[in-house]
Amino acid sequence: MVEPRPLPAWADELRRRYLRGESSIFLLHGNVFDLVLDGDRLRPLTDFLTDTLLKESRDTIAVYNVATGVRFAKKAKVVEAQAALLLESEKAKVLAGLERLLVTSARVGVVLEYAETIAPAGDPSFQADFDRSAIVTLHRWSFLPQIESNDNVVLLIAENLADLSPKLVSNPKVAVVDVPMPDRDTRKKAALVADPRLSDRDADRYAEVTAGLKSVQIASILAPPPPSEEDQAEREAFIAGILGGSPDAAERAKKLAGLTAGLNRDEIKKLLAPGAAEPAPTAESAAERSRREIDRLISKRKREILERECFGLVEFVEPEHGFEVVGGMDEVKQDLLLVAANIRDGRVSRVPMGILFTGPMGTGKTFVAEAFAKECGLPTIKLKNFRSKWVGATEGNLEKILTVIKAIGQVVVIVDEGDRAFGNTDGDGDGGTSSRVIARIKEFMSDTSNRGRILFLVMTNRPDKLDVDLKRAGRLDRKIPFLYSQTAEEVENVARAQVRKNKVKTGVDFASIRDGFSKKLVGYSNADVEAVVLLANDTAAREADGDAPVGAEHFLAAAADYFPSRDVELLEYMELLAVFEASSRRLLPAKYANMTPEELDARLRLLRATVGNRR
Repeated sequence: MVEPRPLPAWADELRRRYLRGESSIFLLHGNVFDLVLDGDRLRPLTDFLTDTLLKESRDTIAVYNVATGVRFAKKAKVVEAQAALLLESEKAKVLAGLERLLVTSARVGVVLEYAETIAPAGDPSFQADFDRSAIVTLHRWSFLPQIESNDNVVLLIAENLADLSPKLVSNPKVAVVDVPMPDRDTRKKAALVADPRLSDRDADRYAEVTAGLKSVQIASILAPPPPSEEDQAEREAFIAGILGGSPDAAERAKKLAGLTAGLNRDEIKKLLAPGAAEPAPTAESAAERSRREIDRLISKRKREILERECFGLVEFVEPEHGFEVVGGMDEVKQDLLLVAANIRDGRVSRVPMGILFTGPMGTGKTFVAEAFAKECGLPTIKLKNFRSKWVGATEGNLEKILTVIKAIGQVVVIVDEGDRAFGNTDGDGDGGTSSRVIARIKEFMSDTSNRGRILFLVMTNRPDKLDVDLKRAGRLDRKIPFLYSQTAEEVENVARAQVRKNKVKTGVDFASIRDGFSKKLVGYSNADVEAVVLLANDTAAREADGDAPVGAEHFLAAAADYFPSRDVELLEYMELLAVFEASSRRLLPAKYANMTPEELDARLRLLRATVGNRR
């Protein structure tokens, strides 16, 4: 007896739920435009459903989408009379024919591809008659007893639930099945299917580095090149050896490899360099060259694939600096370095679920976040604006982003201007979109299985506009205040860091010009201090008519000349909000650490009445 082929976890769940009689209509969503691992091959989802999952248990299998109409993957003789009806291209007539098939015949499977085009989301009053009719038809199917009694099943396929009519998604008689992104074991098997020559060690390595990619993308990257390309790579390496170590040898070898196609090594040698010695065997084999090329391809394409998968809603960040160029903030850096070490060492219980950076603009929140990401050594993505004016698009965008984040595995997610990204939750004027977005983000951020794997870094200068429940422990555990420099020494630390970051040539000790430089800049933002340093650098270059070291007189003149634009009351309000949100008093300067909660609250109330609605 042949053992049944093991099914992917989601397919096995669908089978079990059907056998329990939970439903006869299933909605498959998520990673539906991928290849499914079916034994020792990768197959499109529809082919997997028709040829593996349904083939043995169904006598008739019909597949429909609005572009190509109906096709039969399998057809029983008793339904020959129905075939003419199913050749219709008009959606309403096709669904009517499929309904007759489901009601009058037994052991039928119907697969509806691109279900969102058959029953789209949207306000019914703005939909066309055929869309409203299709939604009602599919909704009625879930309550037709003949479909269940005839042992029939309907499978709807849609990538995003938000694109499908809510009448179907929320229908308790429609079972929803999530098709996930491939896990590590699936990625390893996909790599071995794509290139059976891979060693087990290489397959394990590719399973790790392809986290976040679909099986179809892994297969396209790892598929062995055609023999002609392999031959050309071999010829190129041989010709480069003949040409020796000349500066343009690699470029010439690449061109000559194309021109000498079809020639063997002896013929190539006679043609190009008859008297040349036989090139020494290269230490790098063809397999090693191929592995190096694949590594480069994965690194390059993974980023562009994932950014494209999210429609430009996320941006991969490659931080160029760590904490070595962050001036001052010793307590903050110490805390964040400990978190980074816990992430690298896998001490999951010591890693916060999320961190909130709060403080006025120009205090270095984004700069420190990127430095922290570099210290962690994890892939880092930054959320862009995922909100849309179209109904349901915002929720769909968010789901796409969260799916990719979860698939990547270990990742730092930077959310700049979190108050704007997550918005308010009153839902007035946006149809409740903000409320649904916040609810989904809360659900995702409080999933404890993500601890130590997915770390959210949320930054805002208006934490009062963030949902209170989003800021609680278990979502944003750590709240770190970023304040303007409170002492001359802090200003000097920031100035030294800016000199290193911007590679400013100077031998000035800032402590020696404290009265005319550092003390003048107390209370200024880090961005202001950087502007003063760059102004001094420009002045020195202008005076010398070229690149020149910056002297003390240049820094003093720049500090005296600089005049920032600032709303003092609003900045104080943002600073007090950061103090109010801080999760630890030791992160606060003495000016605020000794302030009682009552004093802080009284000052905040006064400023809120004055500037609370300013941006």
